[in-house]
Amino acid sequence: MKVYKANRKGAINYLLIGSVLLPIVIFFLDTNTFAETPFILLPLLGPLILIFWIYFDTFYKIENNKLFYRSGFIRGKIEISTIKEIQKGKTMRVGTKPALAKNGLIIKFNKYDEIYIAPENNNELVLDLL
Repeated sequence: MKVYKANRKGAINYLLIGSVLLPIVIFFLDTNTFAETPFILLPLLGPLILIFWIYFDTFYKIENNKLFYRSGFIRGKIEISTIKEIQKGKTMRVGTKPALAKNGLIIKFNKYDEIYIAPENNNELVLDLL
């Protein structure tokens, strides 16, 4: 079993920083309201927890001739024998994207299925799949 970390470059970092700073800024804008009712910050913490979960739980692994992918609540596996084509350095705009960065891999498998993943090292994953 070999685990490949996800590439964490791009917009996900700005989203993470923004979701951390937003509750802090709102808290300091009106500290009296939050001192009286601190539970009002809970709606801001939900998206923050979701973004952290996706950020730290995105990875790919090859085990038993299958490629497993996981990104938060998006999970699945692909039989390596069903892979028809791998496009390197591309970015897919729609579809299943358990990835955090651009310029990853588009994996086409079965008849019409495709998925976009973005490991730290595209070449290493492609060589291991071959």
